[in-house]
Parts: sequence; structure tokens; C-alpha cells
Amino acid sequence: MEILFLCVVIFLFLLAIFDLSVGVSNDAVNFINSAIGSKAASFKVILIVASIGVFIGASMSNGMMDIARHGIFRPEHFSFYDLICIFMAVMVTDIILLDVFNTLGMPTSTTVSMVFELLGATFVVALIKMAGGIDLGFNDLMNTEKALSIILGIFLSVAIAFVFGTLVQFLSRTIFTFNYRSRLKWKIGIFGGLCVTAIVYFLIIKGAKDLAFMTPDVKAWISDNTEIIILSCFVASTFLMQILHACKINVLKVIVLMGTFSLAMAFAGNDLVNFIGVPLSGLASYQDYVANGTGDPHGFLMGSLNNNSDTPIYFLIGAGLIMVVSLASSKKARNVTKTEIGLGSQQGGDEMFGSSRIARKLVRWTLSLISWIRRVTPLRVREWFNRRFNTDETIMDQGAAFDLIRGSINLVLAGALIALGTSFRLPLSTTFVTFMVAMGTSLADRAWGRESAVFRITGVISVIGGWFLTAGVAFIGAGLIVAAMYYGGHWIMFVLAALTILIIVNSNRRFRKKVEEDNGDALFQTIISTRDKKQSWPLLMMYITEQQQKFMIYAEKKYRDTTAAFVNENSRMLVKTDADLFRQKTVLKNTRRKETLCLRNLTREMAIEKSTWFYLSNNCCMSILYNLRRINEVCKEHVENNFMPLPADCLPEYEFVRTQVSVLFNDTIELMKSGNTETIGTLRKQCEDIKNTISDIYHKVHDQLREGDASSVAVLYVYVNMLQETQEMVSSIKKYLRAFAKLLDSNFRTQRDYSVVKSI
Repeated sequence: MEILFLCVVIFLFLLAIFDLSVGVSNDAVNFINSAIGSKAASFKVILIVASIGVFIGASMSNGMMDIARHGIFRPEHFSFYDLICIFMAVMVTDIILLDVFNTLGMPTSTTVSMVFELLGATFVVALIKMAGGIDLGFNDLMNTEKALSIILGIFLSVAIAFVFGTLVQFLSRTIFTFNYRSRLKWKIGIFGGLCVTAIVYFLIIKGAKDLAFMTPDVKAWISDNTEIIILSCFVASTFLMQILHACKINVLKVIVLMGTFSLAMAFAGNDLVNFIGVPLSGLASYQDYVANGTGDPHGFLMGSLNNNSDTPIYFLIGAGLIMVVSLASSKKARNVTKTEIGLGSQQGGDEMFGSSRIARKLVRWTLSLISWIRRVTPLRVREWFNRRFNTDETIMDQGAAFDLIRGSINLVLAGALIALGTSFRLPLSTTFVTFMVAMGTSLADRAWGRESAVFRITGVISVIGGWFLTAGVAFIGAGLIVAAMYYGGHWIMFVLAALTILIIVNSNRRFRKKVEEDNGDALFQTIISTRDKKQSWPLLMMYITEQQQKFMIYAEKKYRDTTAAFVNENSRMLVKTDADLFRQKTVLKNTRRKETLCLRNLTREMAIEKSTWFYLSNNCCMSILYNLRRINEVCKEHVENNFMPLPADCLPEYEFVRTQVSVLFNDTIELMKSGNTETIGTLRKQCEDIKNTISDIYHKVHDQLREGDASSVAVLYVYVNMLQETQEMVSSIKKYLRAFAKLLDSNFRTQRDYSVVKSI
């Protein structure tokens, strides 16, 4: 039996290694986004700074391990077998949860998942023990007071981080304004001194007592001389920052990199317990059981876990090394232009979220509140604040999402709040704090304009909702899995271990595929960040052509799939196509939104000239999609009801139309690849020929409906619908060809254009 439990503990550590790798890759966005968003340094330099912070922070994380040992449950009332089931359930649930949320593209938090998985698994085991006749209540089995303080700490950090982010950024922006370079002469030294002092206080003084090599005498000296150390640090750092500024060194970039270091350090110190706390607790339990358990896993109680953790330094160093290697090599860490930068961007960009009813109401209420504040605020005060918050004076590097003032506040404030929580043994969610600080600073910076506020508030609500969903799923999932393990024994443990390994393998394969898809949007980012408006149009035309070409290839394939599935009575293909066409509508809308944002980057004359044909070409693509959906819808309903197939005498004409439309699509795609507008006239004539052919077939089928037998009426109606929608689709292709030619060449004239000119 001891061998079985040893295998479980080893498996827990294997999962911990994977958790460390995936966790730091996913959470890297928390501590490097601000540096990347403000373009403080190259990506390589940012990663090096963050890696050093992660490694040092991991070695300071010893005290946080107590959360997994006795922060949620009271180990003196749980047997070794109870806790092994709890620990195994927590790690398995964590892997499954991470995979599911990544698949759905939903945000998640490692801190929230770990705490609520422990809570859910402990709750279920407590219920089982109480149902078994044990004379103990929930207060005896669960550390409800500590668990409540942890949960409150996690969720209160959302409000605290947002409020502090808004207030600190508002004050900083009032002092520096968006044209901050003209106001750095004497202020930058004090600003830099405050930032450095905050880093030193929270990360050195508050964290020093947890270092394994710190002696009691040194700790006592630091505690007794805290004020002197802080004052000396402020004076020295202020003087140093002022000298650096005098030497023409960008002090704000130095602060951002220091903030990146501090936040990475705080992340590792606070979040390491989420990855290795449970396996280390499992190892400590196993060692105590082997030494004192007398071979009775169900009767041996684990009161030894009430002792403070004394994690060997080599575990902390090993975890730090794994995190550093993962951070440096992970492809996930290199794809960091994600939710936080998009929602906090000072400039317009691709809005990742749609509009929601609650967001629209919040914006409406906020506008009413702002209108009231304007009415009661004196004119001079309003004018003074408007001058301080004039976003037209914003100074940002090429491609940056926000300036260095906001980047430094994001990092220093978030790192300070997380380090403060760590010093009080509260596992604050790094994701919660960094995200909400970034949202607070962006709100104070007026980054949420009237055209983007609804989308960004929807994004914030979606992210926060994802956190609460994480908590609920983690609680229920861990509870169900621990119940299965408790009653199913080691066989269920083996099955779940195998399932977890399969999920890990499948998750990595799916991520590689997702990365390949995401890499295709680099051109859009280039257009958005291009400052030279005259150079934007060639890039935009390339992007529009690329996206619409993808759609035409997609539409041609779906038309062939639908029409073939109808003839072959393949209901599965029709159902699959129906779902795929529904998703494609969202893809088209997102693409159109991106292209519209790019249009704003053109010169006024070019935007006016091209916008008409741009919108017409997009409308044609959407019309083609609607035609395909209506064709597929009636075919699916007909085939699913097992109605009569298409009569044999209709098949030759049916196949002829399918072939002609497919050829038209392919010729259009070739035109888009070559950009040769000379073939436009031929293709538009080809469209007219296909429409005439379809019209002849339509009249013929219509005569069959009047004269045919009743058994074929239903299928002939489906056939008529297909012909009508196909004819409309060909008309849309004809219109699209003209719009595409006008986008390529404003002087292009079709035969219709010449006729209009002659009549005039």
C-alpha cells in the first residue's frame, strides 16, 4: 500500500512540474504586459528582468506553503487517506479546469482555482465523514475562519486594486499630464524615489523575513530600523533618479523595468503555493505516515501538518528554475498582446469583446453622472483638468498601447499590493490585482472613450465573470472527483491519472494549432501601429484582400459541402456546416471591425474615397454567407426529416449549376491573388450567364411543381429555394467584383459605368 501512495505523491509532483510550466506561461502576461504595452525595452530584456524576479521571488515563498497545509482544513481530524484523496483531486481538477478554460478562451486564476479546489474537496470529504457517524461538525473539520479570510482577501483585491489604480493614476496624470517630458525636470526624481522605495519596502523588508538564510538577529535589526531604512532608501533613490535624468537616461523606462522585476518577484512569492503547495503537503503527509502510520492510512490522523512549513531550499530553487526556463522558452509567454493590453490601450484597436446590456447601461449612467459633474464644477476647474488630461498630447513610442507613466504605475502598484498580501499570508490573485490595477489606470487616463467604453466594460465584466465561474467550477469539480476517489479507491485514482495525462497531451497539441492561427493577424497590428498614413493603404489593401480571399475559399467549400450533402442525404455534414456557418458570421463581423479600425489610419481623402467600396465588398461577403446559411438550413431540415431525395432527372442540371458556381468562386479567388482587373468584365459576364441558366432551370422546375406528383413537391420546393439563393449569391459575387476592382483602382470602369456616363 505504501508503494501505491508513493506513486500518488510522485504523480502529484509531476503534475506540479506541468502546473509550474503552464502556470508561469499563462500568468507571464500579468507581469510583463505593462513593460511590453509601454515599449520600455525589447522583449528579450523584459524577459531577462522578469526571469530574475521570478527566481528570487520563488526562493522567498516558503511561508506561503502553510495555506495548502492547514489554511482550508484542520488536518488533525483528517486521516492520511482523506488528505491523499483531497490532494489528488485538487491537482487533477486543476489540470482539467485549466484545459477547459483555455479551450473556451475564458480567463482563469491559479489562486482562485487552488483555494476553491481545496475548499470543494475538503467540503465533500467532511460531508462523507460526518455521514459516517463522526462526532464533529464543519467548524471542527474545516478552517472556516481562515478560509473566509482568504476568500475575502481574493475578491476584495478586485475592488481595492481598481480603486487604488484609478486614484494613483489620476494623481500621477494630474502631476505629469500626457505631455510628461516637459514636466520631468524636478518631479522625476521624487516620482522615481517613491517607486523604488515602495519596491524596497514591500519586496525586501516585508519579504526578507521569509528567506531561509536570514538569521533572527538580522530580522530583528531590519524590524527595529524600518523607518530609517525607508527614509534612507527614499533619499538615495530620489538622488540617483535625478542624476540618471540629468545624464539623459530615461528614468521612466528604468522604473518600468524595476516594476517588472518587483511584480515578477511578487508573483513567484505569492503564486508558487498554487503550483507546489499541494504536492509538498502530500510529500510531508507521506513522510509522516511512513514514519508513524503503522500501515493504517484510514486511521492515521495528520495533525503534523499544523506545524509551520519548512520547505527545503532546493525545492524552492528547483521550482524557480522551472519557472525561469518556462518563461524564457514558452511560446505562450511570447504571445502576450492579449486582453489586458487591448482593454487598456490608449488608442483605438481591435476590441476583443462585443457589447452587453449591462455595459450599455453602465455607460449611459456614467455619461449622466459626468454631465451632472460638469454642470456643478466651475468652468475654470474644468478647463484646468482638461488641459492636464489632454490626450492629444500623448507621448508614446511606435507601437505602444500606453505611455511610460501608466506602465510604471501599473507595475509598481500591483507589485506592492501583491507583496503586501503575501506578507499577511493572504494568497491574493496575481491575475485579479494586475488586471484591475490596469483597468483602473486606463479609466483614469480616459482610455475608455465613448466609441470603446461599451466593449471594454463588457470585457472587464467577462473577465470578472470568468473568475467567479472558475471558483464555482473548481469547487464542484474537486468535490465530485474526491468523492469518486474516496469510494472508488486506487483504481479510480489510476483512471483519473491517465485521463489527466491525455488532457495534457491534447492541450499542448491544441495550443500549437491555436498559435498558428493567431500568427496570421500580424499584418493588422502593423497597420494599426503605422504612423505614416500614406503607407497605410497598401498594407490595408493587402489585409482586406487576404481576409476576403480566405472567405471566398471558405464559401466555395461550404457551397460544395452543402449541395453534395443534400444529394447524398448526409445529415451529419449539414448539421456540422450549419454550426460552422453560424460561427463564420462572428468571424466576418470581427474582421470588418478590424478593417474599419484600419480605415481610420488613412488620410481623410483616401478614407472617403475607399470607404464606399470597402463597405460594399464587406456587405457582399455577408450576403453570400446569408445565402449559404439559408441554403443549408432548408437542406438540413429536409434531409433530417428523411423526405424524398432529389429526382434523378434533376441531377444533371443540379450538378451543372454546382460546377459553374464553383468555377466562378475559383476564378474570383484567382483574380484576388493576381490583382488583374482586366478579367473583371469577363467574370461579371460569367455571373450573368450563370444567373440566366439558373433562371431557365427555375422556370422548368416551377412547371414540374404544377404538373408533378405530390410525393416530389417537398424536395422540389427545397430545390427551388436553392436555385433562388444561388442566384442571389451569384449577384452578390458580381457586385463584389466591381467593389474589389474599385478598391484596387479608383479609375476602374465597368460596362455599366460607361453606360451611365453616356446617358449623362
